[in-house]
Amino acid sequence: MTSKARARRVADRIAQELATLLQRKAHDPRLRGLSVTGVDVDRELARATIYVSSLDNDVPVDEVMDALSGARGFFRSQLAALIPLRSFPQLRFRYDSSIERGDRIERILADLQSEKNNKQEGGSES
Repeated sequence: MTSKARARRVADRIAQELATLLQRKAHDPRLRGLSVTGVDVDRELARATIYVSSLDNDVPVDEVMDALSGARGFFRSQLAALIPLRSFPQLRFRYDSSIERGDRIERILADLQSEKNNKQEGGSES
């Protein structure tokens, strides 16, 4: 079993290298605009959970996840060649919708602020 610090370093390196691979070597159009938002590696370095988010809302989430699932072996072999580990972790992909949720919250807050400003402007003219 490795330390939490080493697992974190491995996770950070996987995130960095996978982001580069997605930009340069992923030819599937469903993977365009994909961003790695985080990686969690267990302390045994047996599994890596990779959180991704898509900047391209034209591709449905399930298609993005299908593409990642299909390319899992390719990404694992490419990462294993770049990151020296005795045994490279199995990859699991999870969709991270926090960016979309944050964007939605920002729009709601902006709408509320706009309504508040409109009411204040209307009330001061009376």
